[in-house]
Amino acid sequence: MKYKIALIRGDGIGPEVVNEAVGVIDVVAEKFGHQIEYVDVLLGGCATDAVGKSYPDGTAEMCKACDAVLLGAVGGPKWGPDKPAEQRPETALLAIRKDLGLYANLRPATLRPALADSSPLRRETAEKGIDLMMVRELTGGVYFGKRDRYQTEDRGTECTDLMAYSEKEIERVGRRAFELARLRRKKVSSVDKANVLETSRLWRSVMHRLAEEYPDVAYEDVLVDNCAMQIVRDPGQFDVLVTENMFGDILSDEASMVTGSIGLLPSASIGDSAPGLYEPIHGSAPDIAGQDKANPTATILSAAMMFRYSFQRPEEADAIELAVDAVLAEGWRTADIAKPGEKTVGTREMGRLIREKLAAR
Repeated sequence: MKYKIALIRGDGIGPEVVNEAVGVIDVVAEKFGHQIEYVDVLLGGCATDAVGKSYPDGTAEMCKACDAVLLGAVGGPKWGPDKPAEQRPETALLAIRKDLGLYANLRPATLRPALADSSPLRRETAEKGIDLMMVRELTGGVYFGKRDRYQTEDRGTECTDLMAYSEKEIERVGRRAFELARLRRKKVSSVDKANVLETSRLWRSVMHRLAEEYPDVAYEDVLVDNCAMQIVRDPGQFDVLVTENMFGDILSDEASMVTGSIGLLPSASIGDSAPGLYEPIHGSAPDIAGQDKANPTATILSAAMMFRYSFQRPEEADAIELAVDAVLAEGWRTADIAKPGEKTVGTREMGRLIREKLAAR
């Protein structure tokens, strides 16, 4: 098979971790007989420095011409909130997701066997295992709603952020969650705040309608505050969690931390036909950029998700994930996940070890 991959190397540690993921993809291509073409695409703070805006003209078109997009990380204090919107990396991320029609963000939170002791959860809870998939709606809600700032006569400055959802937006991400659950443990937990928000009441009614179409999948409603508590108390009870944009942003970060390894967690942003965008959930970490300290594993696992969801090649995805697990099982760690006395390596060496295991399998 021939695959064309857009590389958004990004800012901070982004180029370093993307380099290691590309090395892993190349090993997969050699083992399984694929041909890979890479296209470098400029986006983020580095784009602001190069052309004056974080989302250069033609970026979306270049990505749409590819089969998938691999993104390292973007952002940093150099391009902070004091900059105009068109120069901020976060503006570019929102724009590329919307322009590619990437409405569902998939974030697996998995406690990898070799890191069970790294979880902040009680040992008896961690030993049950964590393997949940967070499905976050990505292009609607308060992040994309109308904003306003105005002066009042007696309250000073007042601001509003509109949170809006349509039946269509809810149905398409809900359907994605049910389809994923069919491939996993056949349970969907829909997270909302229906006791307060009108958007959540619409969300719940659409999800109930969808649940009737998937009688083979167990379904439950979970209020967002209760969900936050349950992720800490017993995350093993969840299979697929689906929720709106802002709730998903917060809960997916919480879910990642109960695994004890934010540096190991990948994500995928997908739509119905556009190329999916794959990226680690960690940030650009400019404080360690260029120092060979960054953990490349989350980006490498994002490449595994690329093979699984964009290329429909589960065997290749499994091979990457097993290679990662094998390296961790031997005790190799980058500094972000290492405990005193453990074998600590840098970005390039961790990438090499994973490639070595992958090639040998």
